[in-house]
Amino acid sequence: MDTSSRKPPADPAVTPTASPSTGLKSHLTHKLGQLPPNTIGALWILLAAFLFSIMVALIKFIGQDLSVFQILVVRQVIMLVIVAPKILSGLPHSLSTKRPGLQLTRVVFAATAMLLGFTAIIELPLADATAISFSKTFFITILAIWFLGEEVGRHRWGATIVGFLGVLLMLRPDGEGLVNPYALMALGSAACAGMVMVVIRILTRTDPPNTILTYQALGVGLIMLVPAWFTWQAPTLEQWGLLLAVGVFSWGGQMANIKAFQAGEATAIASLDYTRLLYATMFGALIFSQWPGLETLLGAGIVIAASIYTVRREAIRGRQLARASDGRGYSN
Repeated sequence: MDTSSRKPPADPAVTPTASPSTGLKSHLTHKLGQLPPNTIGALWILLAAFLFSIMVALIKFIGQDLSVFQILVVRQVIMLVIVAPKILSGLPHSLSTKRPGLQLTRVVFAATAMLLGFTAIIELPLADATAISFSKTFFITILAIWFLGEEVGRHRWGATIVGFLGVLLMLRPDGEGLVNPYALMALGSAACAGMVMVVIRILTRTDPPNTILTYQALGVGLIMLVPAWFTWQAPTLEQWGLLLAVGVFSWGGQMANIKAFQAGEATAIASLDYTRLLYATMFGALIFSQWPGLETLLGAGIVIAASIYTVRREAIRGRQLARASDGRGYSN
């Protein structure tokens, strides 16, 4: 038999196969795709909470040696580099806004929230600063009445009042009625962050998300540039690495947060963000040997419970409004 025309068998060593990493990624993607949307959203928001908690721990650590202005500027530059392709690809539309005054307002409040919040993180136990930041929900409720014309019924008012009582417990006034100024900074940061959220709600009526992102990325960095210049000290190689990590973890947390709310319902997953308190307590104890006091834990419990109630009440209110539009009644 003539075997000269036979093809030699393929060498199994050169047979193309998927790499282990590619196969694992494909397997995980397939498995995640089979999960319910709210479960996917929950996983994303848990990841976001973890990444943000690492970020604040890094800020607290590096803030012992570098100024908060310097940390903020480097963080903004790193995030700006990461999102630069998206911003540049959208020019000139990414800079086109119908509400320049409102964009400036948002940038100022965002910069103030970061400055106060980062200072509180550096000076307070991580658990305390994190727990007080949860009061943002109640500031949003109050500010939405003034600026968005939202109606707030007795249920949400009750939750807001109870929540602020929890905040007061965490502030722990001393015998003379004085409060730790850094705790007040954490509260001021929450108020400014609440204002930012309200302004975003207004801006999204006229401006695309990419424009809002561009103005914050540029604006906050420019605001912090001058004070950072006067307080700048040359970071060591290790500090540069930590600063880079702050920017990367901050960006990663924001992206995970966005994906969480894209995948799941806000009312179903928002409460999982409070796992940040668990992470903050863990990092505070392991890295800084700081444990939250009883007042912090009790106050945080009250704030979290009231916040969850507020979110749930929003869901009920949305369903009631839908029924009212069908003529089936509504009560707030």
